[in-house]
Amino acid sequence: MTERSTANRPNIILIMTDQQRGDCLSCEGHPVLLTPSMDGIAAQGTRFRRAYSTCPVCIPARRSLLSGQFPQTHGLVGYAEGIEWHPAATLPGTLADAGYQSVLIGRSMHQHPGRKRYGYEQMTIFDRGAGDDYGDFLRRNSAGYDATSSGASWLGGGVMHNDWTARPFHLPEPMHFTNWVVDESLRFLHQRDPSCPLFLTVSFIAPHPPLQPPAFYFERYLRTGVPPPHIGDWALPPASAADCGGGDPVAPSKIDLRGEALLSARAGYYGLINHVDDQIRRLLNSVDGLPRLVGDNTVVLFTSDHGEMLGDHHQWRKQQGYEASARVPLLVRGPRSMGLAQNAVVDAPVCLEDIMPTCLDLAGLPIPASVEGRSLLPLLRGERPAWRDHLHLECADNFHAITDGQRKYVWLTKDGREQFFDLATDPNELRNLVADPAWRERAAAWRGLLIEKLKGRPEGFTDGERLIAGRPYRSALPHAGRKG
Repeated sequence: MTERSTANRPNIILIMTDQQRGDCLSCEGHPVLLTPSMDGIAAQGTRFRRAYSTCPVCIPARRSLLSGQFPQTHGLVGYAEGIEWHPAATLPGTLADAGYQSVLIGRSMHQHPGRKRYGYEQMTIFDRGAGDDYGDFLRRNSAGYDATSSGASWLGGGVMHNDWTARPFHLPEPMHFTNWVVDESLRFLHQRDPSCPLFLTVSFIAPHPPLQPPAFYFERYLRTGVPPPHIGDWALPPASAADCGGGDPVAPSKIDLRGEALLSARAGYYGLINHVDDQIRRLLNSVDGLPRLVGDNTVVLFTSDHGEMLGDHHQWRKQQGYEASARVPLLVRGPRSMGLAQNAVVDAPVCLEDIMPTCLDLAGLPIPASVEGRSLLPLLRGERPAWRDHLHLECADNFHAITDGQRKYVWLTKDGREQFFDLATDPNELRNLVADPAWRERAAAWRGLLIEKLKGRPEGFTDGERLIAGRPYRSALPHAGRKG
């Protein structure tokens, strides 16, 4: 690409959190959470109210974002580590090939091997075991702490990366990962190559546990209180501590938290999001942030890889088909010269796979044939194009689901239980309508959609007429690490 051919292409800033629920935005009507910076992106652009992670767990979700491919295509349909990936095209790689400076700062994309760039030209990242830049920062700046001990580490406070336990961050606030990500992003922006457009991914760990925001943010939500979790009429608490899922009662997939434990966990989670929001303000403000550093010809996207059950239906973490786990925030704003709508809300079902084609479309670049997602640019312009009827969600070895954002059919693969929710009137999935005579025919139609979707899958989920429970459901399909 010549300098002239890239001169008018917009800079693209992709801001990602990890494990942030789609309802955890003030502009979604959250009763206590403060997110003015995220809300500002929505007010200046478009909020996609029905955005989903099609496989709501970190590694496959990030594969989908990077490649624009659905889990069944890229091969990871659940959590599986140590599988090197050979995608035909990636978002950062395609932009780099077109002359963009393509950079990742913060939480890694959780691919294997940890330092493989998957199209990024430069990475400053946290990835334990793969040359941890954040760990190096802590060791260099651990005055008053023994730099060789766990006390100076990210997990030195004793709250681990999948726990429901919570406490204030045990190190000074400037050493928090969230602050470090913005510090490094601003440092890079001051040093970037101004002769070409920029693709920068700003990637936070929060609000993924450890639930340890700085003390101010933790205390704010202990003080203001938190809403109770949503418990469906179909949900049962674990029978005992041993029935917590995964065998670890401190890092469970199912738990019935109450009292102080529940308050602290939810306060810690909301505090982490509020802290990220304030740090995003450092990045986006007009005094010394993006407008001054890169100019107005800049697109900003905000999303997360998946959500967090946070006690809803007695469940914790992710990997479920429910809204708390699978629905994510997706906000997009751009320069007025692009003719994008402002303060718009879109209810069409969209997904992480749509981010790659959207960015390429905004940059005026062709979309590779390997991409299955759809460009959101027409929706961003306020148009009403023909759109997909539904999305298929899945995660081994738990569930398959079909949703259009207004209805949802969930099939639990181990025992064959079915659930059908009317999200339009019951957004928190409190009432399972699958056996309700008034909904039985509609539930059957959605079951038929899932049967059609699962035909030909190697697991044998269907014989073409019915769903078959109890089939082996592994996280990696046979082609997950195949080249070509």
